[in-house]
Amino acid sequence: MKESNTIETTCVIAGGGPAGLMLGLLLARAGVDVTVVEKHGDFLRDFRGDTIHPSTLEVIDQLGLIDAFLALPHTRAEKLSAEMGGRTITIADFSRLPVKNRFIAFMPQWDFLNFLAASAKAYPNFRLIMQAQVTDLVEEDGRIRGLRARMAGGDITIRAELVVGADGRNSVIRDKAGLTVESFGQPSEVVWMKLSKQSGDPHEVMGHAGPRQGLVLIDRGDYWQCGYVIRRTTFADIRQKGIEAFRKMVADVSPLPPARMGEIGSFDDTSLLTVRIDRLSQWWRTGLICIGDAAHAMSPIGGVGVNLAIQDAVAAANLLSAPLGENRLSDADLAAIEKRRSFPTRATQKLQLMMRSGRRADEKDEAKRKGPPGFIRGIARWPVLAHLSGRLIGLGFRMERVKERSPSR
Repeated sequence: MKESNTIETTCVIAGGGPAGLMLGLLLARAGVDVTVVEKHGDFLRDFRGDTIHPSTLEVIDQLGLIDAFLALPHTRAEKLSAEMGGRTITIADFSRLPVKNRFIAFMPQWDFLNFLAASAKAYPNFRLIMQAQVTDLVEEDGRIRGLRARMAGGDITIRAELVVGADGRNSVIRDKAGLTVESFGQPSEVVWMKLSKQSGDPHEVMGHAGPRQGLVLIDRGDYWQCGYVIRRTTFADIRQKGIEAFRKMVADVSPLPPARMGEIGSFDDTSLLTVRIDRLSQWWRTGLICIGDAAHAMSPIGGVGVNLAIQDAVAAANLLSAPLGENRLSDADLAAIEKRRSFPTRATQKLQLMMRSGRRADEKDEAKRKGPPGFIRGIARWPVLAHLSGRLIGLGFRMERVKERSPSR
């Protein structure tokens, strides 16, 4: 591939994450010719969003793939908990959800993505191109007509009726399209790491709220994936104090034995995630639309980012399959996607901002100001709220349903 190659397709999707692969699968299932480009050579990256919520399990079930999916290694959480004052509080209970699978499945994201890719490849009109870094858009007469990507053997141009930006919170597509991003709240940081799982450890996923920080534990079967939430300083400042100081900070808010922190050999054993909440003022241009994190970056609170992205993909496929298949895509079709997904996005981000703020700076009660966030205190006082929290986390503000395929397809 020494010279620039050109591929013709109906829809090209930038980004082989949950949103991109799910949309590719759904469009291919509907008979649309679709190409997904992914900049990496595989999906093997640690500390990505690994929570598969009941809303996503419902989508997989609607596709007839749930048995095969749940045959993959995973752990389940029928509820989410937090520690407060030495006792465990259920902060989200999924037992009353109106769906078949009332739990969160924790599965390495590479397994989830490989599953989606394999399912999509069953359709001859689906193409996945790996190791293709998007570099630019193809624009003609004010309309986006495709994208350009760099590959090991040379550049490639993919011409399409529609370009979808599903390339995450650092989206090249939205940058090249000149779409305006609105940011909300102050960015924060989460430091991810692994710790071994041993006898006597908690038997459930826990969110441990401490005086100034929190620690999230995700059960990976033979180890814990731990997320240390930095609220009062920065990771750069922590690094300057050294690894011993960091181990102590984690130990102070962890339900695991302090000796376990010795497994963090150096800062090389950690991965930093900068958390910001933002969304596009407008998700689309003529011939282009963004979905998932490319349209709205979420906080890790509740682990809802992956599932909002999946719901975006379902809504997009439902609204785009016919126009793309019949070669009549219009701006109104793209605006309809944003209109449908705007409310759940805004409502979820508003809720996350409220939960993240947690404590008022002018709180007169010092114990409350330094204690767990107010929403946890509220659920501890009124346990019935755990079911409401379970619905908002598990299903979101608007759950999409996969559109039935036409009998001719």
